[in-house]
Amino acid sequence: MDSRIWESVDHLVAWLDEHSTQSPQEERLLRLLKLSEEIGEVGAAVIGATGQNPRKGVTHTWEDVQHELCDVVFSALVALRTLTPDAARVFDERLAYVEQRSAASRDTAEGETAGRETPEPQKAEPETALETAPEPR
Repeated sequence: MDSRIWESVDHLVAWLDEHSTQSPQEERLLRLLKLSEEIGEVGAAVIGATGQNPRKGVTHTWEDVQHELCDVVFSALVALRTLTPDAARVFDERLAYVEQRSAASRDTAEGETAGRETPEPQKAEPETALETAPEPR
């Protein structure tokens, strides 16, 4: 990950620590809970982008959803950095693990399909996540 990101996270954590009125234990828990708040904002933005609430109509854009997802990432990185001063190493190790796991899954899937004579037809990928949602009753 870009070192600029970790520098920004370090600055955010220092700024939050400087202005905290909580004990370190409470501050840690609150930063973890902040993730739930930000995820809720993603949900609200998706509902607003789709006009799901007929009383409110369309109140957000998909760009708003993207911004809210970035806020989730920022909050997660701040929470991780709050838990450990070595957040960059922890993140890099976890990323390597996920990359290795997904590569192994791809290799297994490719090996299973290599022995087939006739490939299965592939379903077209949906253009949006909404196309994969079940139809309302």
